[in-house]
Amino acid sequence: MKTVTFQGNPLHLTGRSLKVGMPAPFFRVTGQGLKEVTLADFSARIKIITSFPSLDTPVCDLQVKEFNKRAAHLSDDTVILAISMDLPFAQARFCDAFGVKNITVLSDYRNASFGINYGLLVRELNLLARAVVILDHDVVSYIQIAPELTKPLDYDDVLKSLQEILENPVPIVSGEGTVLKCKPCTGDVMPLSHETVAEHLALLTGWQLTPDQKIIREFKFKDFTQAKYFFDIIAAIAQEEGHHPELDLDYNKLKVTLTTHAAHGLTENDFTMAGIIEELDG
Repeated sequence: MKTVTFQGNPLHLTGRSLKVGMPAPFFRVTGQGLKEVTLADFSARIKIITSFPSLDTPVCDLQVKEFNKRAAHLSDDTVILAISMDLPFAQARFCDAFGVKNITVLSDYRNASFGINYGLLVRELNLLARAVVILDHDVVSYIQIAPELTKPLDYDDVLKSLQEILENPVPIVSGEGTVLKCKPCTGDVMPLSHETVAEHLALLTGWQLTPDQKIIREFKFKDFTQAKYFFDIIAAIAQEEGHHPELDLDYNKLKVTLTTHAAHGLTENDFTMAGIIEELDG
């Protein structure tokens, strides 16, 4: 699990693994009019996404203003999105007060969708880390995470890297170029064969196959609070994926059971969800 610090004290980043060269993970956030906004709304443009803990802190205040200033000099095919856990109402007041019009400020307060999918959710604070991710259309091309939450980002490096990306687009890396994603069950859903199940199971860590064609893994934590937090993270990502595991919470232990009821057995979605959960635990 990745870490950052706050005034020198270590904090843990929760969420999926993000790497340069991989397709951009999907996310859904909230605009200032409480309208849902997704990554797909900006699909035809290069995206600079900057996250931060809260507009109520001086460094975050300056971060948004700095990106707003620099956005004025970018071409129309590049958009800057600023995302935090601040409520949309507070974000709207801030933008109105300081004339922030060149970037789009969005809130991740509902489900921490961006934080979880981009591995930038600070577990102990339930806030987003200070970071920048550049997406060359739908490919992750640059990542910068501030190691100390109270310190600013290197803005010049962001713009230097943006220029390099424009001149030399980063290709998807073979073998690391997929984002695990469940597929909707449509029509007659058939279970995987025993041979295919065995092949998929061999790629996972710690999962066991039951006689009734389910896969199960138990996760153990320091205490109930940490176990419940992991429960909530899995619940959020499962709702977004549309594939829901059975979750059994017992103090500091969480048992996860996966199967596809429509197929009366295991499908690709079960192994996809298991892989996502492994990312969350990593």
